[in-house]
This record gives sequence, structure tokens and C-alpha cells, in this order.
Amino acid sequence: MDHWLIKSEPDVFGIDHLKKAGREPWSGVRNYQARNFMKEMKIGDLALFYHSSTQPPGVAGIAKVVSKTYPDPTQFQKKSEYFDPKSTEEKPRWWLVDFEYVATFTDLVKLEALKADPFFNDMIVCKKGTRLSITPVEAAHFKRVCKLAGCKI
Repeated sequence: MDHWLIKSEPDVFGIDHLKKAGREPWSGVRNYQARNFMKEMKIGDLALFYHSSTQPPGVAGIAKVVSKTYPDPTQFQKKSEYFDPKSTEEKPRWWLVDFEYVATFTDLVKLEALKADPFFNDMIVCKKGTRLSITPVEAAHFKRVCKLAGCKI
């Protein structure tokens, strides 16, 4: 099993939205590196659900990959903000997986706390200038974030 960090703005689609939905396709990713990471995901992989563009930013909970990678349908929808005229059904450019809600942390694990702990120096989200919406996470980092949140996964 691999581990990931997925970012979303809590007012657009936060951990509470995923909890209510139960399962959701992670559509709208339009960065090639983030897309490539998503194409590596496998059913059963766990992801830290990170709230971005909010104060304070941080990890709010856990989601699980529950589908194989498949073409993001929003790339074909002309009225979608994620429409891509260069994508075709025969040659899609953008892919997604479905995530399922696993847990909400009682307390947000703030980015500030992660950056203050030398243990997380190599965690991609803690590196200066990193803005990817999907990144891999080492198993030790995943476990430590869960421990900080008081979540036993």
C-alpha cells in the first residue's frame, strides 16, 4: 500500500464534504505531475486529506482510494471549468480515482506544526514552493501525522 496527500480547499470540497458524499471522484486535476501521481494510485491506498488555501492549512483527515484510475469526464464537458479541448475520448489527457471517506481528525494537524518538526523535513508538503495538489507520502510520515492527530489507522 502507498500513501498520498491530497489537497483541497475546505470551502470548495473539504473532508466534511467527502464524509457526506461517502465516495467522490477526484476530478479537475490539471497538473501533469499530480496527474502522474494519481495514475500510480491503487485501490486501498490511503491519503492524508489536506485543507489548503485556508487559515490555518493542514491535514484534516484520511481518505482511501476505491477505484482504478480512469479518464476524468470533466475534460470532455464543454461547460465544465475543467474542459480540455485537446482531450478526446480516444486520447484522454486527464485521469482520476475515486476516494472514500475514512476519518476526520479531531484536531487539524497544522502545516506550521509539520514544518516545525524536523521529522517532516523531507515531506513534500513541507518543502518551500511546493504547490502540487497530490503528492506521495512516506509510510513513516503518514503514521506520524495520524499519531499527532490521535487517529489510530
